[in-house]
Amino acid sequence: MKKTLLITAGDPLGIGPEITVKALKNPRVGRVCRAVVIAEPQSLYRAGFTDDLADLIALENFSPLPAIPQPSAEAGRISFQALRLAMKWALERKLPLVTAPINKQSWALAHVPFTGHTEALRAATKKEGLMMFISGALHCALVTEHFAMADLPKILTKNLIALRAKSFYQTLQKMGFKKPRIVVCALNPHASDNGQFGKEEKCRIQPALRALQKEGIFMEGPLPCDSAWAAHRQGKYDGILCMYHDQALLPLKLATREPIVHITAGLPFVRTSPTHGTAFDIAGKNKADPSSMIAAILTAVRS
Repeated sequence: MKKTLLITAGDPLGIGPEITVKALKNPRVGRVCRAVVIAEPQSLYRAGFTDDLADLIALENFSPLPAIPQPSAEAGRISFQALRLAMKWALERKLPLVTAPINKQSWALAHVPFTGHTEALRAATKKEGLMMFISGALHCALVTEHFAMADLPKILTKNLIALRAKSFYQTLQKMGFKKPRIVVCALNPHASDNGQFGKEEKCRIQPALRALQKEGIFMEGPLPCDSAWAAHRQGKYDGILCMYHDQALLPLKLATREPIVHITAGLPFVRTSPTHGTAFDIAGKNKADPSSMIAAILTAVRS
């Protein structure tokens, strides 16, 4: 029996409609799921959508969109309304949700009170939600997400590190790892070299890990980022916990040639997404690669 899932097509001026349609046309997707797409209809039909691909919930009554792909308040309102409706359905009907890319600037122009999907999902579900990424055998999660680097020292607390680490451990267990082995990245270069430059390792990360280890949770570190990633890639660990956004995404994108899927773990429903943005520069040109969207849909179906 095919699994029903929700898809939001993201920013109507970006590549979201295109990768949604291309993914729905993929035979692997068609075999395993019945999709309900929530989107502005004209952008979806321009991308080649046909009514036999999925059920469509069309968002109407918006002002005309700009002719050129770019950040737009109207596009921000559309993509946020799609997400709001999708979250409501996902909560009520316990359906998996796959979200195509939104544009954060468009949300800001539309006065959306969230910086991105993850923050909106947390508010709607009243759950913390863990931002994690998978690609083949690689599994990584973030302690902090979309913050300025200058703000990290005050955001990165012992309690936050412990909370994210434990959530990551439990998520890996649900994915089939009975006793997941997790390596934790340091914040500072060389793991601060015994406090020579930075105290976060000694005062925040290590105490958080010791508390979890007392609960029987396998955590090693903090290790320098390059050493931690090398060990994870070699299979020594089942997952890697990173302190900030680029500490995860840059090594991950260099380490794998397989599609990367973003998962928001710890919610009352499954939520996945591709890991790229709206790509306004190629929007409407039929150049977008749907592989990450296809992987996101297949991951949501398996979860």
